[in-house]
Amino acid sequence: MDGRPVLVCTESEDATADLVITELNRRRVPVIRFDPGRDFPAPVVLAARIGAGGAARAESGGGWAGRLTFGKRTADLSAVRALYHRRPTPCPTGSGERTARFVAQENRRGLGGVLGALPGCLYLSHPQAIARAEYKPAQLDAAARLGFTVPATLITNDPEEAERFCAERPTIYKPLHAGAYEVDGEPAGIWAAPVEADEIDGAVGHSAHLFQALVPKVADVRAVVVGEQVFSARITAPPGVVDWRAEYRNLTYEPVACPEDMCGALVRFLADFGLNFGAFDFAVTADGAWWFLECNPNGQWAWLEDTAGLPITHAIADLLENGMSPA
Repeated sequence: MDGRPVLVCTESEDATADLVITELNRRRVPVIRFDPGRDFPAPVVLAARIGAGGAARAESGGGWAGRLTFGKRTADLSAVRALYHRRPTPCPTGSGERTARFVAQENRRGLGGVLGALPGCLYLSHPQAIARAEYKPAQLDAAARLGFTVPATLITNDPEEAERFCAERPTIYKPLHAGAYEVDGEPAGIWAAPVEADEIDGAVGHSAHLFQALVPKVADVRAVVVGEQVFSARITAPPGVVDWRAEYRNLTYEPVACPEDMCGALVRFLADFGLNFGAFDFAVTADGAWWFLECNPNGQWAWLEDTAGLPITHAIADLLENGMSPA
């Protein structure tokens, strides 16, 4: 029996990670779950070693050795089969006094640096690869290079450029990053929304804005890629809805086959960013064309299992269980 553990880095309440961990437990795969942003430096204890000479070098093949302990569970750092980087709490930035800032940065780079350099470990996906792939300009460039149909897009802080772009075509605005946002102290989402040329004003100059041609879609598709497997669901929203995420209660779902040539392009997209997972969103027009909108390198997928019958949990568990062969 392979006793190498899978590390799952995520927040304490994560129903999606729960599905995968339950499946790994059913397969008797050892799992250590913790939240780096909250559980370190206590109760997680790290003791990592590298360097010439001694048993540590022999055991690790020259890479990091030592242990990570959380409660009664301990992981041998030289024998982690996979790390599932789900949605950990962001590490504190240390915005307070000087000592607190220093400690926060040391914790982030120490634990995060070791977890990102484990020998023979499969990453789903590597935290640095996820961070790089979250930049929408890089996504759109990669999609265009790989042959996806990409809507005309403008990123600007120039109100005049934005006004001209919106005057030339039906346009939507959407944020460049779906980060935490609040209205009157309450969590809120910023959805993609139509914008007219006469709505553009000097506020555009305060930050970068993404404007994109409105695709005359009849439906959306979310394509979830795990390794080289593609699972796709057609999402139908009420007429006139631009961003289906704002209408969860009024959506219908059905599994849909991803065109073979597009499956290959999706896998190449992940390879371009060094990812093992991606949740892609497409707008589908009446002629059946799929228009690339974006890729969330750590997107949600659990609700599609029941609504569209997509066995994504098993695919992720397969990848984590198999891991990479030790060097």
